[in-house]
Amino acid sequence: MENKKPKKPLNKYIRLTGIGLQMGITIYLAAYLGKWLDSKYPNENDLYTIGLTLTGVALSFYSLLKQIKNIDN
Repeated sequence: MENKKPKKPLNKYIRLTGIGLQMGITIYLAAYLGKWLDSKYPNENDLYTIGLTLTGVALSFYSLLKQIKNIDN
């Protein structure tokens, strides 16, 4: 029989290292989509860029809080 060792959970600090990158990518993609929509459907205040960037920030904070809650458990 094989002697399988139980996998150690990742260190909390290692799990937190990618969060900044994940947040940055989420916000960047939301802003990029907003700029694309503003170029496709012009408006005077770049509302798509502003709205989608704020949505990307909110989603990344939600994801951050969810990940921190999972790490604490």
